[in-house]
Amino acid sequence: MNRTGKTLLVLALVAVVVMAFRVSWNALRDVARVVGADATAATLYPFVVDGLMALALVATLVLTDQRDKAFALRVLAVYTLASLVLNYVHGLVPELHGKAVDWGRLADWDPANWALVLLATSLPVGSIYFGSDLVAKVLHHQPTAAVRAPDGKRADESAHLPHTPADTPHALPDTTPTDIRLDAAPAVSAQMEDRADAVRTDDPHTPHTARTAELSAEEEAARQAQFEDAELERVRQDARRTYAESVQAARPLSARALGEAYGMSESWARKQILAVRDADEADRPHLVAVGGQ
Repeated sequence: MNRTGKTLLVLALVAVVVMAFRVSWNALRDVARVVGADATAATLYPFVVDGLMALALVATLVLTDQRDKAFALRVLAVYTLASLVLNYVHGLVPELHGKAVDWGRLADWDPANWALVLLATSLPVGSIYFGSDLVAKVLHHQPTAAVRAPDGKRADESAHLPHTPADTPHALPDTTPTDIRLDAAPAVSAQMEDRADAVRTDDPHTPHTARTAELSAEEEAARQAQFEDAELERVRQDARRTYAESVQAARPLSARALGEAYGMSESWARKQILAVRDADEADRPHLVAVGGQ
């Protein structure tokens, strides 16, 4: 929808709300006068009820947190229902229109009258409480804006794995190891599927033969298992290279962060870390003390 359409829609909504408020204002004013409000208070009473409904509607549109939005919707629903009940009572009791009804009498049946008087007198107090809470939530609301990194990329984008050609050990994310979240598991799974499809696809430069169709289920399963083992070994090597690069950058990854980066468990990542450390120990020169004779 273009800007003109949105503007017209908002103006139409405002016009409907204003007309609806004017229709409801007469009923709420008469009800307020019956429950003991003076002329000024009875005039302001509709603003208390329907005004809070408008405030709750605006808060619902502004707030993005689900709990705060649900709270604003509940306030809007409760006050809408209360206004509906009071308007309904105003229509059932014609004496309210001519001020001929007794003070504090909204219904002939005493329990219903007590409930209606309690409802009418509690709405202003509820408007103070709920209105203050809604305004506080809106003022403390911080919309989630996309943070841009210095190079122009989105800061919330998933970083490349350190072993890719585009990254170096100095390009590791500037976060603690436990905060690293890389969505590499879907990418690894997709790459494994692509390679499996490539292995199963026939070479277009060679004539098709019936050998592929005649492969038994056992041979196909063995070939698939061999391919998966090779992929798992590649993932292990990549994980070890990633950990080694993080150590070289003086920011070693934890087992939990490394496992989540490759979609594996923490124990699997701990084995890869131990493998890297064992390899470092094996490559490190050992000095042997030679005693003189």
